[in-house]
Amino acid sequence: MNVIEKKIIIKDENISLIDALSNHTDLSKQVLKSALDKGCVWLKTGKKINRVRRVKKPLKKGSEVFLYFNENILSSIPTKPELLLDKQTYSVWFKPAGVFAQGSKWGDHCALTRLVEKITHRDSFLVHRLDRATSGIMVIAHNKKMAAAFSKLFAKRQINKVYLAIVNGEFPNKTVSIDDKIDGKTALSHVSLLEKSDGRSLLKVEIETGRKHQIRKHLSAFGFAIIGDRMYGNAPKNYPENLQLQAISLAFNCPIDKKDIALVLAENKKIML
Repeated sequence: MNVIEKKIIIKDENISLIDALSNHTDLSKQVLKSALDKGCVWLKTGKKINRVRRVKKPLKKGSEVFLYFNENILSSIPTKPELLLDKQTYSVWFKPAGVFAQGSKWGDHCALTRLVEKITHRDSFLVHRLDRATSGIMVIAHNKKMAAAFSKLFAKRQINKVYLAIVNGEFPNKTVSIDDKIDGKTALSHVSLLEKSDGRSLLKVEIETGRKHQIRKHLSAFGFAIIGDRMYGNAPKNYPENLQLQAISLAFNCPIDKKDIALVLAENKKIML
């Protein structure tokens, strides 16, 4: 596996980005063009560092280029997201398991934000997150004003979020509210049993807060780690099942026309026992 992490200081005036990369690596220009498109090249000008994709971008002397090339990451083929609602300035998608919410320094071609950009030909702004291993409904804003509007809705807890989770064991036949703090902050999850079968339980989870890994942490602490959870459960690294957690519903008041919107995954998309 070819991995390159390199900083290139530009010593020539107006050399193109592709030529600078070619001069400092053994990678072909065809491979470099693909790498640029997949988002693993960054450019520092002044104090700003931004992802750069323009192959022939002229570089100024003294600029710094950062290459984070990982052949294994760049060869990954993401599952395409499914459009559920398009309001032009924002859209709502079904994010498959395995797709990142956003990219990293190593690339963004497997991230929902980039996938949506390529499908819609619009800028994409992340306003909330799902873990890579979690599938489900996500909102993507297409301008900064709409991103701010949705961030405000989430911050004020004005978006209702419902999840499904499958756990080992027989969950109690009642709704359980879990309020264990996460990272010192208030966190509240309401968990209800939907179905039991073969020593497993299908749960509905509604969260009032959106702390990192909230549902995974809360269910694990309650003694019912989610199936496939390698971080908070006991699933081994090579466990054959994906994380059985899914965001199935989002309900909110549309920032554009002020009408209530409720989106629910189709039954054939939902995880099941």
